[in-house]
Amino acid sequence: MNNNIEKALEIWHKRYEDEEHQYSEFEPSDIEYFIGCMLYNHFNFSKAVPTMKTIDLSYDFLSTCGDAEYEEVKKLIEDIKFENEKEAVDFLLKFIQESRSKYTPSELYLLNRLLNHVTLLLERYENDQEPSQVNFQTLKFK
Repeated sequence: MNNNIEKALEIWHKRYEDEEHQYSEFEPSDIEYFIGCMLYNHFNFSKAVPTMKTIDLSYDFLSTCGDAEYEEVKKLIEDIKFENEKEAVDFLLKFIQESRSKYTPSELYLLNRLLNHVTLLLERYENDQEPSQVNFQTLKFK
């Protein structure tokens, strides 16, 4: 895994070890999900469906993740660069897949949602398709 991502995960996993920082429905996998969202937003994929150019970060997470920690993680994410968007999609997909392997199926709801968006985005890059609308097909994840 990328060193910047490992550092970002370390920052927030350490912060959220303290239950005082956790919000009501906090799951440890939320950290990977929100880092994945930050990566998605940072890469600003041109083949993203117009309504999915960015992914909103949850108020619960933003209000508890720590201002200093957020700024540090944001800087780490912004330092990740790729030559082209396909490489960025592949990187994000690999990050999500590695993250999913750390959790039980019941902890994967948010990561699976992100995986769905990125998988469909990857298909558009591989097929050189322009985005048109949200495809609400249900993907099956192992």
